[in-house]
Amino acid sequence: MTIQSWLTLGVLAGTLALLIRGRPGPAMVVSGAVVLLLGLGVVSPAEGLSGFSNPAPFTVAALYVLARAVEKTGGLQPLLRRLLVDTDRTASEKPRRLSMARLLGPVAAASGFLNNTPIVAMVAPQVEAWAENRGRSPSNYLMPLSFASILGGVVTVIGTSTTIVVSGLLEAEGMQAIGMFEITRVGLPLAAAGILFLLLFSPLLLPDRRGAIKSFEEAYKSYTVNMIVRPGGSMDGKPVEASGFVGIDGIFLAEVRREGEIIAPASPQLQLQGGDQLTFAARSDMVLELKKRRGLSSAEAEHTLEVKEPGHTYFEVVVGADSPIAGRNLREIGFREEYRAVVLALHRSGERYRGKLAEVALRAGDTLILLAGPRFRALWRHRRDFLVISHLGGAPPTSTKEAFLVFGVLIGVVASAALGVFPILQGSLLGAFILIATRVMTPREALEAVDLGVIFLIAGAFGIGAAIQGSGLAATLAQGVMAVAGDFGATGALLGVLLTTIVLTEIITNNAAAVLVFPIALATASSMGLDPRPFAMAIAVGASASFLTPIGYQTNTMVYGPGGYRFGDYARLGLPLTALVVFMVLWLVPTFWAF
Repeated sequence: MTIQSWLTLGVLAGTLALLIRGRPGPAMVVSGAVVLLLGLGVVSPAEGLSGFSNPAPFTVAALYVLARAVEKTGGLQPLLRRLLVDTDRTASEKPRRLSMARLLGPVAAASGFLNNTPIVAMVAPQVEAWAENRGRSPSNYLMPLSFASILGGVVTVIGTSTTIVVSGLLEAEGMQAIGMFEITRVGLPLAAAGILFLLLFSPLLLPDRRGAIKSFEEAYKSYTVNMIVRPGGSMDGKPVEASGFVGIDGIFLAEVRREGEIIAPASPQLQLQGGDQLTFAARSDMVLELKKRRGLSSAEAEHTLEVKEPGHTYFEVVVGADSPIAGRNLREIGFREEYRAVVLALHRSGERYRGKLAEVALRAGDTLILLAGPRFRALWRHRRDFLVISHLGGAPPTSTKEAFLVFGVLIGVVASAALGVFPILQGSLLGAFILIATRVMTPREALEAVDLGVIFLIAGAFGIGAAIQGSGLAATLAQGVMAVAGDFGATGALLGVLLTTIVLTEIITNNAAAVLVFPIALATASSMGLDPRPFAMAIAVGASASFLTPIGYQTNTMVYGPGGYRFGDYARLGLPLTALVVFMVLWLVPTFWAF
């Protein structure tokens, strides 16, 4: 290997190590790797920044705007209302397959044309509440829901950003981009087979788990307690932190009412005054402890979680891998002051965390039960701090009249690309412009809809891919692939590329996995005298087929805590599903794209 190959390998190894560690964020890691490669002279500025001249990042950005417009206008709500009905009247701990079929099929179909992350963000909280209200475990529904959205994403080229990225990589190499329905040849049969597998085997393979909401309700017995600070008592004039109930497991001060003013959340430094009404969330066994506190008197009887007070509301939120609060504890974050919310419970790996909440470092997939003001969701739902924010007990959103226009624009984008009127980039950008021009989306909302982290990750990954290929590292790694799989011919090489992609997408992001494997696959195909297109299709499917862990794909992380899953539950259902994906790809890809 040349010195540039060794430098690229070192940078690549460091990049993978940081991506696996999860800190800092993937976009920062990949961008930093490109800057380092530029500084080392491995790539030229044109190669390092080639991602920003490729249509892939901008197509993904425009599709984010379309997906946010569907979410804003509630376009999927009429469909959801029809799906979440009692098709099987007898409540059962195991879901009836008919109700699952009514849910998974349409979700997969919607994911073929919209980013599956907002789809799951919209659907999962309502499915969770629907299951809980009927005495069923959400764990029976949420993981299959995530898997179905992933399967649906490979039905069209715009179903997932990964396929768009692979299409952009092909264009960068002077080959034809992936057509709107070209990948449907393998994606549609795969989605149908995968959903059939989920219907048949998920009731058998998935254990019943208590979701975060149920775990919290059982721990706290749905109690809130109102107490009054006695004028002249032992707590009158003292700060909250000196009151004696701060830091006690099972008691949380939610808000303070003072002369008609609501102070929520109450900071530890707040000076209590006689007559202040304090609202606590408390476990049932701690209610008596509160009533024994000197300086406090009971204001009224306990209430359930169905809080009707305007000052505070319960929320369930999920921490994402790219969240700025991941890896930090609540004290370091200053959670109360930053988010104006109180953390009542933390749900991790299928269990409620029993230690001191202020001292535990948050992880991707952690589910937090919060008490916050009613505007909390509106303020934070489109930020990367939380993957999902669901309002416990709140009414589901309703659709608006603009939903018809949004779906018309989406149909126009798909039809124009399928008929060759506009390429996908121009069609999606035009669609986003129409939504802004018709005031369905404001320019600010459109900008906020774009996940800049993903855009910079995709663009930066192109620079790393150029280094892998230009330095000769791709050719060296391709020789390794041939040494292992060469005896099995083209099918063996395809299997090697596919398995490498699947493994990488479980430990780093799917887009990064696709870009890193692509130059190796290209070199492998070239050295064997094969057409690289079948390898590109296998990469597009393999990078999206993340079923083995809760952290390999964003939708899996979104349902991890709400479903009450443990880490190994994903492999229990995901391993045979992944084997099905491998079989289908090895069968269908060579059938439709000859080597």
